[in-house]
Amino acid sequence: MSKLYKRLPMIVFIGFIAVMLILFIILPKKEYSSSEKRYLQEAPEFNASSLFTSDKKNSFQTKFEKYIEDHTAGRNFWVGFSAYYNLALGNNGEKGVYKGADDYLINDPEAKDMLARNSGFMEEFAQQIDVPVTVAVAPSTGWLCPDKLPRFHYTYLDDERFAALEDTFDKAEFVDLRDGLKEAYDEGHQVFYRTDHHWTAYGAYTAYRALSKTLGYTPHEPTDYSVDTYEGFYGTTYSTSGFWLTPPDSIEVWDNKLNDGDIKVSITDGENTVEQDDMFFYDHLDEDDKYPVYLDGNHPYTVIKNTKLKDGKKLMVIKDSFAHSMVPFLADHYSEIIMVDLRYYSYPLSEIITREGVDRVLMLYSLDNLTSDDNIAKIG
Repeated sequence: MSKLYKRLPMIVFIGFIAVMLILFIILPKKEYSSSEKRYLQEAPEFNASSLFTSDKKNSFQTKFEKYIEDHTAGRNFWVGFSAYYNLALGNNGEKGVYKGADDYLINDPEAKDMLARNSGFMEEFAQQIDVPVTVAVAPSTGWLCPDKLPRFHYTYLDDERFAALEDTFDKAEFVDLRDGLKEAYDEGHQVFYRTDHHWTAYGAYTAYRALSKTLGYTPHEPTDYSVDTYEGFYGTTYSTSGFWLTPPDSIEVWDNKLNDGDIKVSITDGENTVEQDDMFFYDHLDEDDKYPVYLDGNHPYTVIKNTKLKDGKKLMVIKDSFAHSMVPFLADHYSEIIMVDLRYYSYPLSEIITREGVDRVLMLYSLDNLTSDDNIAKIG
């Protein structure tokens, strides 16, 4: 009996491994994780080239380990267990996301520092074209909401980085969005989501107002919009964190009903083009990540036409996904807006500006993306 007792931990461990192995073999393999919002690793092909390659990222061993990790039985439970276990040990932010006050999940500061390089490309582009260029940058959630951060966290460098942006731009006009967003936050408005890294519809509206003087339009008042609220929004920060017990956000659609029937949206992705008479894609509200309700999420090339406006003013927006919730506000003031995402688009932008008769360019990015995105080199 005493020998069995001593061996009990080993027996339990072996039994656990055996059960997990059997479950791994017999359970169907999912292609997509809705909680993590990503496609899972497929079974890698075994061959000599993948086995002996020097490219560690694409080697058979790396892909096989990832395959096992992605298809472990009860994966969501183990991911969540790991997140809360690390939190209990005092390792808040172990996976790059802090669990903050009031159910805020906040990305830790962006470690990459490509800001000087990227802002330099943007200023150079502004000097090469003959239309006015405006640059607007959204701050990080951690800088905007310091009262939501845990006691121990890495330093957010927004102040230093915004000062560097001020010094970089000459031909391009730089608009610092921080003051308006900070004022709105201090007044009690939620301007960034709790479970997502984007600004809320109110945050996007605040940025829209901040840009009005530079871009030359009179902004609408909040009362000019019908606002519909949808519950159950779990954003990308939630998906990264593993903190599955965090309650969901709500997401708002601000729709100017005066434009009903006047908006035409055309989205081009490769050889496929989708057209719709609305800037909001309501099918995405049935998903956990509802942010693509704004202009259907990330695409290379999107055109929004407001047929009610006859002045012919055209705006090009070079952007990341922060623009998706803000451009619907801008559409009230331009006959046409051309949105380009350099992560998926590689053709010369200067040619589009000339061909389409663009009057002004807006570059709209979050600070984290502007600091880390190596696709901005393609601008030109």
